Amino acid sequence: MSFNAGFGRESGMARHQSSQASAGHSGSTADCAGMNFDCLRERQRNFAAAILEPDMPVPLGLLGPDREPSEKRFNVYRNNVVAGLVEALKAAFPAVCRIVGDEFFVAMARVYVALELPRSPIMLDYGETFPNFIGTFEPAKGVPYLRDVARLERAWVVAYHAAEAPPTDPALFATIDARSMPQVSLTLHPSIRVVSSPFPVVRIWQMNVHGGVPEALDIFSGGEHALVARPVAEVEVRRVPAGAATFILGLTSGASVADATTLALDEDSDFDLAGVLRDLFAINAIVGSNMRHASEFRPIARYS
Repeated sequence: MSFNAGFGRESGMARHQSSQASAGHSGSTADCAGMNFDCLRERQRNFAAAILEPDMPVPLGLLGPDREPSEKRFNVYRNNVVAGLVEALKAAFPAVCRIVGDEFFVAMARVYVALELPRSPIMLDYGETFPNFIGTFEPAKGVPYLRDVARLERAWVVAYHAAEAPPTDPALFATIDARSMPQVSLTLHPSIRVVSSPFPVVRIWQMNVHGGVPEALDIFSGGEHALVARPVAEVEVRRVPAGAATFILGLTSGASVADATTLALDEDSDFDLAGVLRDLFAINAIVGSNMRHASEFRPIARYS
């Protein structure tokens, strides 16, 4: 089964364009006689907590030009921080935003921002837990596939920023003894991600990214497995059969070809090992190999 048939390419270039500080803490901040490290760190904690909690007062020690605390001035910081994080989420999850509408998305994102502070100054990392949040967000329960669309969009972003890696020449495998082939472990391109869903997630995503045209779709018509990869310049999203998805996930977990094949056949008795390997080589998804001397692979999970 070729990518053109079972691994149908959907898009080659679809692009996605706190704990509260207590009154005692605030008082201790005011009591700091000098700006030592502990005092500075406490002020930063209080500032960060107040930024995301509109009911908290302006942190002590923050004064305006008139030497008086100014809630109005501090609210500018509050609004800018929250608005900036919401915009970052909109940029990373455009299909989710289009599905639910801008107003709903902003309201949902603001709740997420209040619960989930950035853990890194690199905004690429922000939103990693947003798909799981969507899955627990009660007002979104009426859109059961929304979490999986968000998972696919997150995989797209991660794939886009993944490290480069040159592909392996398929001719190198001709030098491997056939008896040793089952112990070979393949290294896939760092961008490779698999997203599996009980809903037709690839078609839903495709209709709602830039240039997509929404149309009637039975969301209970069957699940889909998406292979997300950026082996060259553009992120590509392809639908793959269940067995192929399981095989690829096995390889990414460190399984040998034999172990990954066993998993795939358990998932899909029609799994075509030769066809899947051919297609992975065709899209430059295989970037290395090594020999396993013992089958020590123990899969933790089959689906990302």
